[in-house]
Amino acid sequence: MTDEIIKWKAITEALLFAAGDEGLSIKQLTEVLETDELAVSEVLEGLKESYESDQRGILLMEVAGVYQLTTKKEFAPYLKKLVENPGPSSLSQAALETLAIIAYKQPITRIEIEEIRGVKTERPLQTLVSKAIIKEVGRAEGSGRAILYGTTREFLEYFGLNAIDELPPLPMNADDEFEQEEADLFFEKFNETLNELK
Repeated sequence: MTDEIIKWKAITEALLFAAGDEGLSIKQLTEVLETDELAVSEVLEGLKESYESDQRGILLMEVAGVYQLTTKKEFAPYLKKLVENPGPSSLSQAALETLAIIAYKQPITRIEIEEIRGVKTERPLQTLVSKAIIKEVGRAEGSGRAILYGTTREFLEYFGLNAIDELPPLPMNADDEFEQEEADLFFEKFNETLNELK
């Protein structure tokens, strides 16, 4: 196996991991890797074989023309335990950032959150929904009717608030676009606020 194929396999694995549940099509991979479909198919086949032959916990699956990483069925009982007993109730930095945006900008869609954060937000949203800190509060107008997210009563209880308008104001102009520096300040201030409220 050439060094170039090994490198492409590693890059493809990273891309599939980052894509999460949405997965990637061969066309998307050819555009990112800047190569042809045959080469991408060979890389995907090589990845698939290595997952199946090695003692690995994940598989590469193709569903409706989209490739995604998924866990092996035999490990389902352990994954179920993890979901049922998530451990400490502390939130990851990604979940905190997502929650901050939702708390101050609700109702808001996943796409709008991702535009502010600059990264995918699917997993943090799932975490927040599973902890009942946020919920679906409606659907956006327009094509696709994207889900709108908002905070829950549990959010208010968790942070000792009677209403969402009791959240302290953040030091930024709400009409301005979120530049990276402002976003960092936003998340930093929100974390401080959460620590004060807990």
